[in-house]
Amino acid sequence: MESLGYLWNALPALPRTLLAFAVVLGVLVFVHELGHYLAARWRGVHVEAFSIGFGRPVLRGRDRHGTEWRLGWIPLGGYVKMHGQETPEDAPPEVRATWQPGRTFHGKSVGSRAIVVAAGPIANFLLAMVLFAGLFMTAGRPVSNTSLAAVVEASAAARAGLRPGDEILALDDRKVTRFEQVQRYVQQRPGQPIALHLRRDGGETTVTVVPEAREGGGGTVGVLGVQGGAVRFERLDPFSAAAAGVAQTADITWQTLAGIGEMIVGKRSAKELGGPIRIAEISGEAASLGMGALVNLMAVLSVSLGLLNLFPIPVLDGGHLMFYAAEAIRGRPLPPRIQEYGFRAGFALLIALFLFASRNDIVEGGVGRFVARLFG
Repeated sequence: MESLGYLWNALPALPRTLLAFAVVLGVLVFVHELGHYLAARWRGVHVEAFSIGFGRPVLRGRDRHGTEWRLGWIPLGGYVKMHGQETPEDAPPEVRATWQPGRTFHGKSVGSRAIVVAAGPIANFLLAMVLFAGLFMTAGRPVSNTSLAAVVEASAAARAGLRPGDEILALDDRKVTRFEQVQRYVQQRPGQPIALHLRRDGGETTVTVVPEAREGGGGTVGVLGVQGGAVRFERLDPFSAAAAGVAQTADITWQTLAGIGEMIVGKRSAKELGGPIRIAEISGEAASLGMGALVNLMAVLSVSLGLLNLFPIPVLDGGHLMFYAAEAIRGRPLPPRIQEYGFRAGFALLIALFLFASRNDIVEGGVGRFVARLFG
């Protein structure tokens, strides 16, 4: 194991980043598509192809159920091709003649189709729970507190009278137990007074602090100028780790949704949105820190992938579920023209988000910093 770690660290940065990116994305996509595949098999739908990656297959093989398994040379996604996925109106007669009665996707009830579609995102959430639980059993769960290890001179915290050893109990009557909760709360309130309820020298007191406004890569954030105490890692038994994995997945899901909501209302900068380039950079950085950091990143990204696919945008799984919900209410599918317009709009929105995120990757990320150093 040590020799593998030595060889990994001996790799140049670029190959290590690309390899880490391929591993992270490959695992997430495989699990997502595996969810669709297993649900389709459960509901009696024949799966014609299971592909990781796009483009011409570099590896392929067929199993005893008649499913062709493929590995495409472009590792940026994957898909499961189900038998009879198109409706009879969209399929030519020669294609309809090959359909196996009772095994087509379109021939299943709206409930079965919804199960197959929802299984992909659900698989990503389950993967995150398993990965977090595994980390908590092996490396341990990080346990932090809200004690201050240091206060920066002339900072907002110093001006408010904060001292090393103070323990923050609440922010504006909102209880906190972890230092990262303090960071998130403060970062969102630059220049706004915050009431800090502290435990100091065995007693309790309240002080008011105004975080300094500081420009960062993601916009203006609030800064106190304090350093939290050291984080310790606590190994959990399997049952406690499983429960903690579920709680951690739920917490990250909520944080992600809250962050998106803050971007929509303008409380956070949309520059924080990242695309494939940023994911690759972060994957390389995590891989350089060790297997634990890489697994943790994979779990966080798995939650993000599951959430993204559940957004009610046509083309994504959530968009299909939205159409199925309308079908269940109406008793029949939406008119084909409405579905077509929805898919076109959804595809255009995804392309716009991809281009915007890629622009952030280049301008705000490592690529942009490299270009600035090159021509600066």
